[in-house]
Amino acid sequence: MHKIAIYFRDSYKELTEKVTWPTWLQLQQSTMIVLAATIVITFIILAMDFVAGKAFQFIYESLFK
Repeated sequence: MHKIAIYFRDSYKELTEKVTWPTWLQLQQSTMIVLAATIVITFIILAMDFVAGKAFQFIYESLFK
């Protein structure tokens, strides 16, 4: 039981004294970067899916017509 108490005490001390938390501005900037990257990657995957779908459609129509 003593080891658990030490673990929680050390964890709390690390969170309050050793961790550097981002400022509100840094947090907003990081969020915008992640949001922009997510949107860009989404459109890339959408385009790849569209091209692959059209390619398979062309192949299937060519083989089975």
